[in-house]
This record gives sequence, structure tokens and C-alpha cells, in this order.
Amino acid sequence: MPEARLDSSAPHITGARDYADLVDWGYQSDAIAGESHSSGRLLFKGPNNSPETGLWVCTPGTWRLSIPRDELCHFLSGQAIYRHDNGEVIEVGPDTLVMFPAGWTGECEVRETLRNVYMLA
Repeated sequence: MPEARLDSSAPHITGARDYADLVDWGYQSDAIAGESHSSGRLLFKGPNNSPETGLWVCTPGTWRLSIPRDELCHFLSGQAIYRHDNGEVIEVGPDTLVMFPAGWTGECEVRETLRNVYMLA
């Protein structure tokens, strides 16, 4: 059974693919199409918010994004296309690992609800 132990000496979530006790993080700003809605669970946030890591879930839709800090994403489920402003296309699905460098700009098109584990440096 999925469980979060956020008070542990090493915070962790077991069963992250199915963990359902998520916090409403609202709708994605800068929407282009649809109304992507985010939820998640913060696992850890260090001094000055760095590093930050957690679980993120997002429903279908398309929006502009600009990555403020280096962000490592391990996608557990879902399908999406990230389009960099230079035209590069990055397709993500289950078990895709992506390192978005600070300053990366483009669009995200979520086609099937995404679930990923992220870490912002």
C-alpha cells in the first residue's frame, strides 16, 4: 500500500506510481490549450528552497513554461511532448529521465496525465 514518510530521517514515498494523498497545486499558468491541473506531494525542501524534491501529477493540456532552476524529472507514467523554443522536441513517457537546465523555455503538451518525481537544484 502506498505511503509517505515525510518525517523520516530520509523522507520517502513507497508506491509512488500509485500514491494518492496529493495536495492541489492548481492550474498551470500560461495555458495555450486545455486546463492542465497539477497536484503533488512535496518530499523535501532545503534551506532557501534548494534542493526541492517531490511527486508531481498533471492532467492534459498545453502551456508555456520556463524552467527557473536545474530540474531533473523521472516520469513514472503518462505521455507528454516538451517543445524547446529552438524547435527541439522531447517526448516523455513512463521511465523517461530528463534533465532540464535552468533557463530552458518552450511548451509542454500533456497528452495523458503525467506523474513524475522531480528534483530542483
